[in-house]
Amino acid sequence: MALLEAKRITAGYGETEILHRVFVKVNEGEIVSIVGPNGAGKSTLLKTILGLLKPREGKVILEAEDITGLDPDRIVRKGICYVPQTDNVFASLTVEENLEMGAFIRKDNYQNRIQEIYTIFPDLEERRKDRAGKLSGGQRQMVAIGRALMLEPKIILLDEPSASLAPKLVRLIFQKISEINRSGVGILMVEQNIREALRIADQAYVLAMGRNRFHDTGQALLNNQEVGKLYLGD
Repeated sequence: MALLEAKRITAGYGETEILHRVFVKVNEGEIVSIVGPNGAGKSTLLKTILGLLKPREGKVILEAEDITGLDPDRIVRKGICYVPQTDNVFASLTVEENLEMGAFIRKDNYQNRIQEIYTIFPDLEERRKDRAGKLSGGQRQMVAIGRALMLEPKIILLDEPSASLAPKLVRLIFQKISEINRSGVGILMVEQNIREALRIADQAYVLAMGRNRFHDTGQALLNNQEVGKLYLGD
C-alpha cells in the first residue's frame, strides 16, 4: 500500500520553476532515496511535500488522503515529520529540551517516548543535559532525528542526513536510519552520498534538472552502468 505519493509535482520559487512534474512514491515499510546532482530540486521536493512550498501543479497523497496545499502544521499532525539539513536543532537548549520541543502537539505523557529515543541513540542519553550547540555534528543530527520521532510519525523526510559528517559517523547515521525504518517508520531521504543512499534504499529516484531521470530499486540503480558513470564515478 502507498504510504506517501507525490504526483506530477511542479513547484519553485517566485518566477523560477524548479520541479517539473516530478513523481515519487513511498510504500509502507520502505526507505526511499532521492539522489542526483546539486540543483536537481531534491530539497525543493521535500519542502513541497511538507507544505513549506505550494505546488503549482500536482498532488501530495498521504495514505489515500489528498494533503496538497495544507499548512505544514496540519501536515505534521497527519504524520509527516521533516528533518532539514541545517539549523535542525535548538542550539541553546539541552538535548532533552530539544526532544521535548518535538512533542509540542502531544497531550499525553511522552516520557516513555524520550526513553525509546535514548534506546535508539544511547549517546544522547549520556549528553541529555548538555546544550545541543556543544555537540558534535553527528550527535546534533541524532538530536534532530530524535526530535522528529517524538511525534511517532508515519514517515520522516530527511534532507542530507550525512552532510558534513566524518565517515565513521556517516555509517552510524545510516545504520540508525535503517533501524528506525525497521520499527515501522517510512523514510523519504534526500542524500548526496549516493552510493550509501542507494545501498539502503528499497526504491530510489534520480532527479536531474528538476525532472525524474531514473527510478528503480536501490540495488538496481547501484548496478546501473549509466547511473554509475553519471553519478558514482564508475
